[in-house]
Amino acid sequence: MALTEDDSSVEGEIAEGLKQLRTEMDDLEVRTLLGGEYDERDAIISLHPGAGGTESQDWAEMLFRMYLRWAERRRFEVDVLEAQPGDEAGLKSATLVVKGRFAYGLLAAERGVHRLVRISPYDAAKRRHTSFASIDVVPVIEEDDAVEIPPDDIRIDVFRSSGPGGQSVNTTDSAVRITHMPTGLVVTCQTERSQLQNRTVAMRVLKARLAERMREERVAKIEELRGERRDIAFGSQIRSYVLHPYRMVKDHRTGTESSNVDAILDGDLDDFVRAYLEWQRREGASTS
Repeated sequence: MALTEDDSSVEGEIAEGLKQLRTEMDDLEVRTLLGGEYDERDAIISLHPGAGGTESQDWAEMLFRMYLRWAERRRFEVDVLEAQPGDEAGLKSATLVVKGRFAYGLLAAERGVHRLVRISPYDAAKRRHTSFASIDVVPVIEEDDAVEIPPDDIRIDVFRSSGPGGQSVNTTDSAVRITHMPTGLVVTCQTERSQLQNRTVAMRVLKARLAERMREERVAKIEELRGERRDIAFGSQIRSYVLHPYRMVKDHRTGTESSNVDAILDGDLDDFVRAYLEWQRREGASTS
């Protein structure tokens, strides 16, 4: 119609429409790769710094922001359950719930150890440092899937919340830490305004993690669901982010690379997630 009427004003509208269509098609293609039992569920992400002290704690906070930005790009809702600040900078640990359709199926690609190489902002000599942080992802379970936990199997500790927060959060002993004695799993929640609310949320996260552990035990190979467990140190990473002496992000499972490090740390993870899902399907086909 534009050519017939010699109207160039609609070219921009057509180009924008094609761009939107490509985005929607890409999203549909990714969803065809998501067929797992829990892929449509919300996701619980836990971040833990590894070897490297303050460097790794700062790296954990960078990853924390990356996933917040990723969720924002997809218009997913995020609830931060706990974020324990580091001694000098960064985070000692953090747990967040990402709410949105297929959140777990997409974020499962991020489970593992992430490695950062950069010139340290905390080193006066400006030396290059390597930092590690681990990401764990489990699906949010429904009540029908819930694991029954005997009261004698848990220890509940109450303490004062640390770090920035609302006035009542910082002035009352409302934070809750639940330890599952048989497995050693520990869940902390400090973002709600009351001890009861924090306890309810922490129990839900604990049940989700226990349910995930039980599912792992039912499969022949742990790698089918969680991937190989490794130390948070050299040789264990699933992905490397290099800021010096060159700029590159590389996923060591799929071989996917990008030199646009800033965009990735700002949440542009779709290419890496898609490559992982395609790789996972190929791996499943080759072992079936």
